[in-house]
Amino acid sequence: MADQTAKGEEFERKAEKKLTGWGIFGSKHEDAADLYEKSANCFKLGKNWDKAAAVYTKKANCHLKSDSKHEAASAYVDAANCYKKISAEDAVQSLNQAVNLFLDIGRLNMAARYCKEIGEIYEQEQNLEKSMDYFERAADLFQSEEVTTSVNQCKQKVAQFAAQLEQYPKAVEIFEGIARHSINNSLLKYGVKGILLNSGICEICKGDIVAINNALERYQDLDPTFSGTREYKLLADLAASMDEEDVAKFTEAIKEFDSMTRLDPWKTTLLLRAKTALKANEDNLT
Repeated sequence: MADQTAKGEEFERKAEKKLTGWGIFGSKHEDAADLYEKSANCFKLGKNWDKAAAVYTKKANCHLKSDSKHEAASAYVDAANCYKKISAEDAVQSLNQAVNLFLDIGRLNMAARYCKEIGEIYEQEQNLEKSMDYFERAADLFQSEEVTTSVNQCKQKVAQFAAQLEQYPKAVEIFEGIARHSINNSLLKYGVKGILLNSGICEICKGDIVAINNALERYQDLDPTFSGTREYKLLADLAASMDEEDVAKFTEAIKEFDSMTRLDPWKTTLLLRAKTALKANEDNLT
C-alpha cells in the first residue's frame, strides 16, 4: 500500500513538473494528464481514494486547458467513483461537473446517465427531495434522446419519492402518465397493471373515496383488461373497506394479495399509512 502511494506521489510530481515546464502548445497538458492517470491508478491500488480523486480532478483540469471537454468530463466521473468510497457530497460535486461538461458538448444521454447516478447517491443518503430533483432532470434529458425505458425508470422513482414525501397528487399524475404512455407499447404494456396499482395506492393514501372510485374508472378506460386483474381487486376491496371504515377488511384484502404477490417495502409503507389513518377514523367513531 505504502509503495503504491509513493509511486502515485512520484507520478503526481512529474505531472506538475511537466505543467511548469516548456512544451508545444497543448502537449504539456496532455502529457501531464497521462501522468496524472498513472498517479491516480497507483493511489487506487493503495486504496488512497481521496488522493486518487484529487489527482483525477487535476487530470480533468489538464483536459480543460487543452479544450478536451469529453475527456475532462470522464476524469470528473473517475474522481466521483473514488469519492463514492469516502464522501457522497464530493462524489455529487464531481458528477455535477461532468454533467455540465456533457451538456456543453451536446452529450445529453451521458448527462442524463450521470444525473440519474446523482439521484441514486441522494437516494442512498435518504435525501429524497434532492434525489427526486435529479431523477426528474435525468428523465427530461432521456426524453430528449427518446430513451423510453430510462425515462419511465426515472419517472417511477420520482413518483415513488413524491408519494413517500406525501405529495400524492404529483405521484398519481406521474404514474398515470407512465401508464398512458406504456399501454400501446408492446414491450411496456405488461407493466401497466403494476403502475396503475402504484397510482391507486397513492389515491388510497389521499383518503378520498370519491377520488379513489373515479381513479378506478379512469384505469378501466385506460386499460379495459385492468378490472380482471388482482391489482384492480385489491384496490376495489381497499376502497370498499375504507367506505365501510372497516380496518379488519382492509387488512384482510392486503393479506390476500400479499399471499399471492409479495408487496414491496414501498407499497407496504404506504398501505400502512392508509391503514393507520383508517384506524384513527374508526377509533373516533367508537
